[in-house]
Amino acid sequence: MSLTESIIQALGSWSWVVLGLILLGLEILAPGTVFLWFGLSAIVVGVVALLFDFSWQVHVGLFVVLSIVSLLVGRKLMLKAASETGDPGLNKRGSRYIGREFTLTTPLSEGAGKLSIDDTIWRISGPDLPAGTKVRVDGVDGARLVVSDVNVERAS
Repeated sequence: MSLTESIIQALGSWSWVVLGLILLGLEILAPGTVFLWFGLSAIVVGVVALLFDFSWQVHVGLFVVLSIVSLLVGRKLMLKAASETGDPGLNKRGSRYIGREFTLTTPLSEGAGKLSIDDTIWRISGPDLPAGTKVRVDGVDGARLVVSDVNVERAS
């Protein structure tokens, strides 16, 4: 009898729980939520094995079925959770500034200029405006912010 067989025989139904904990430990080392579902399935089989006296074939079959079901359900839950969270404007930084107002530090001439926002200098486009004019970001055109004069819109 090999060492593995003697350990499984000595642990009995607890071997499923130990396997589940080992698989959960592997999940920590190699994250990706694959070992998680197998580990949870093994722990459930271990609990069932402690409560009911089934043959090892039933335990293995239950483990396979639970693993597949938990993997599929877990993936569906993870995809749903991933679609509900996150920042839709993560890769569209300029879209975060739409509707905000800023003051030009350099003039906007020939429809182009620069605007310093926080720690970034943005290229901007819009009507020709002198430095010191208050502008609002109306949109994003590629990597360029489209601005308009706030005072002109208030006057109309």
